Amino acid sequence: MLTPPIGLLGGTFDPIHIGHLRPAIEAREALDLAEVRLLPNHIPPHRASPLCSSEQRLAMVRLAAAETPGFVVDERELGRDKPSYTIDTLIALRKELPDTPLCFLMGMDSLLGLPSWHRWQELLAYAHLVVSVRPGWQPDYPAEIEDLLRHHQSRDKQDFHRHRHGRVWLCDNLPIELSATRLRTLLAEGRDPRYLLPASVASHIAKHGLYQPTP
Repeated sequence: MLTPPIGLLGGTFDPIHIGHLRPAIEAREALDLAEVRLLPNHIPPHRASPLCSSEQRLAMVRLAAAETPGFVVDERELGRDKPSYTIDTLIALRKELPDTPLCFLMGMDSLLGLPSWHRWQELLAYAHLVVSVRPGWQPDYPAEIEDLLRHHQSRDKQDFHRHRHGRVWLCDNLPIELSATRLRTLLAEGRDPRYLLPASVASHIAKHGLYQPTP
């Protein structure tokens, strides 16, 4: 007997903001996920090193999770001294949760770049993929991703409850054009980040003087 599926959202979260949280909320609602686990990583494999320390980013993620019903924090990737590859996390979680469908949440940009990920062909052997899609936008899929969708895309949410892994869900989202890079620029300019990230995270950033311009 399978338990209800859970969502997994990894990232640098430097800082965590509505562009991370809102699509995850919508995925949770669309697929009736039991919870969403936020997995801040220590060494991101696909981007530059974070500006804030692991401790500060973890503190912000904890604050965001506390404000968002059904969200919890999983710290496992912060303890690694090597790049946080998704496949390693999924393998570990599958061993811990053999009877729980795992839904790895990602943006469309990540799906389009998936062929560059470490051991990407193995991801669906451990989890479902749940992709945030901008309504009305038709992406230009690489051939490998077209083939992936042809064989694994499902529009039946019960598939994500009946099976532990192996399906892809394209989830229409409210469009939110916000990146952590843009948010850090606003903060460095001394602008008000209100409504772009949880209030507790904004307060934490202000209290600790994070993302301020270098004197």
